[in-house]
Amino acid sequence: MNEVKPIREAFGEALVALGQEDDRVVVLDADLATSTKVIYFAEAFPHRFYQMGVAEQNMVGVAAGMALMGKIPFVSTFGVFASKRAADQVSMLLGYARTNVKLIGAYSGIVSGNNGATHQAIEDLAIMRAIPNMVVVEPADDVEMSQAVRAVAYHYGPVYLRVTRDAWPRVSPPGYQFCIGKACTIREGTDVTLIGSGMMVSQCIAAAERLAEEGISARVINMSTIKPIDRETIIAASQETGAIVTAENHNILGGLGSCVAEVVVETSPVPVLRVGLCDTWGECGPNQALLEKYRMGPEAIAAAARIVVRRKAERDQMPIPDKWGEKITKREGRIATVRS
Repeated sequence: MNEVKPIREAFGEALVALGQEDDRVVVLDADLATSTKVIYFAEAFPHRFYQMGVAEQNMVGVAAGMALMGKIPFVSTFGVFASKRAADQVSMLLGYARTNVKLIGAYSGIVSGNNGATHQAIEDLAIMRAIPNMVVVEPADDVEMSQAVRAVAYHYGPVYLRVTRDAWPRVSPPGYQFCIGKACTIREGTDVTLIGSGMMVSQCIAAAERLAEEGISARVINMSTIKPIDRETIIAASQETGAIVTAENHNILGGLGSCVAEVVVETSPVPVLRVGLCDTWGECGPNQALLEKYRMGPEAIAAAARIVVRRKAERDQMPIPDKWGEKITKREGRIATVRS
């Protein structure tokens, strides 16, 4: 198997391949080309690369105009700036006008190097999914990112593509083909479903392995398209496993967890817990240390899974196996209190 690449590297290389395939593709950058890896495109196609400086609002406006002239603009900056500093332009010039612009939100969530709270996009999914006509995609690994770049380019209309900085375990199965609006079941299970997006899918897989050692069968789903959400897969998971945990590199308010909960409550209500940032800011630190501190790693996901499995059993008035019940510690009980 090929070496796993940082997701931003996979994005940069896929963008160059796309540029070789289609000369309508242009890239606009906000003075972050080295960090976001659009520098690869700049080196390959200098006459189709536009350095806009630290002027994100203007960059979005220019991209909208280029799209109206038949180009396929990729607008690249950190997700925190794409979603907040340029929010009005993104809403009106891309969403309302439905222009064919691809907005790249790099360094997403708290796993973004030592950039700290000011540069961590933890509200971007909530903002982007609320904009009509906007498609929101967050690939889970380098393989999916490589495919997603081409898929979003040839989807007509505005797309927000969320990109993390580093390499994460490869989760895409052999022969996988990314499709906008379709989730991928990575692992089958019958007791609970773990739904992740982006790099949190690998954390879900690790959590499922821990749960399996306790006799809990966990289904794992990669929900790489946040909007349009794959309602059919969510409904099937709620009906077949009866309990759901979501995991996202984002505030639990307005992101993946909210999307899934909206579908579940409208169709087939089951116990749901959301793992992610609990309405707080991030900080500087190594990736794994941050995931552990903010209870977003495999053990936190597994703890939430034990709670929803227990809730399901209590709701259905089923006996709870000792090996499940003994895992619901006081510390884990606080997760339910915070996220209920």
